[in-house]
Amino acid sequence: MKIHQILSDKGSEAWSIGPEASVFQALELMAEKEIGALLVIQDDRLIGILSERDYARKVILSGRGSRDTKVRDIMSAEPCCIRPDQTIDDAMALMTNKRIRHLPVLDDGKLSGIITIGDVVKAKIADQEFVIQQLENYITS
Repeated sequence: MKIHQILSDKGSEAWSIGPEASVFQALELMAEKEIGALLVIQDDRLIGILSERDYARKVILSGRGSRDTKVRDIMSAEPCCIRPDQTIDDAMALMTNKRIRHLPVLDDGKLSGIITIGDVVKAKIADQEFVIQQLENYITS
C-alpha cells in the first residue's frame, strides 16, 4: 500500500500555523481540532512541525510560558517527510528510526497532507487482513 492511498482514505487536510504564533495559540488549535501536531508554514512553504512532544519538552520542562513563546522557538525545523508514491513500510521505517509520530507528505515539494503512526498502523492491519482473506479463499477453493 502506498502513502497516497492512506491520504485518499483519510483526506489531505492538514492543519498548520505560522512560526510567529504563540505556542498557546498552537495548543488551542490542536485542542480544537483534536490533533497532536501542527505543520508550521511560512510563505506557503513547510518549515517545521510542532507536536505535543515539542511543547512538553521545550516549554514545560524548560520552565517557559506558552503565551510568550513563539512556535518558531520550539518547532522541529526541517521535518522528515515522505512522498505519496512511497509505501507504508517506508513510512513505518522512517517513523521508527526517527522516533516520530507525524509525517508530512510532500509531492514535488508541495504539501499533500500528513500521516500519523495511527494511520500507518491502520493501513498495515488492513493490508494484512486482505492477505489473510486471500489466503483463506485460496485454501478453501
